[in-house]
Amino acid sequence: MFEWMAWTTPVAVFFSCIALMLVGMTVWEIKSPTTLRKGFLPMETTRGDRLFIGLLSAAYVNLAFVGISGRLTEWLSLEAEPSIWISFVLSMALLGLVMRKG
Repeated sequence: MFEWMAWTTPVAVFFSCIALMLVGMTVWEIKSPTTLRKGFLPMETTRGDRLFIGLLSAAYVNLAFVGISGRLTEWLSLEAEPSIWISFVLSMALLGLVMRKG
């Protein structure tokens, strides 16, 4: 069923975190309905809005990292491409920032 995708440990952890966030946000929303809030984003948002924006941002960080990892290897004279765990940590930090301050 999932043979079409390269399921490495970081990819599985990334998608597992997304699934857990969606379940957690659903439970949180049922227990405590959200209100609009203004943070650093240029509009008032709910928790769900910030989660959506954060997930999109996290995906773009991961895609950008995969796209430039070959160049980073050349520019920094590395023996191997940088670990995908770096982009995972960066994307989760960005998601946390958007959820907290966005």
